Amino acid sequence: MTLYKVEKGDPGVSVGTYASVLRVLGLPGDLDLLARDDVLGRKLQDLELPVRKIAPSRNRSK
Repeated sequence: MTLYKVEKGDPGVSVGTYASVLRVLGLPGDLDLLARDDVLGRKLQDLELPVRKIAPSRNRSK
C-alpha cells in the first residue's frame, strides 16, 4: 500500500519512505532532487487552474 502511495505522489508519505525507495532503486544521490525548487510546479500553482468537480452520483434504485 505504501508503494502505491509513493507511485501516486500521496502527500502523506514520509521523506524516509522516499529515501528508502531511492536506496532500493540505487539512486540515493537523487534524494536532494526532492527538495529542489520545482519551477514548472510553481508556475502551474501560480496559474490557479480550476479544479474539476465530480458530479454527485444519483441513486438509481427505484
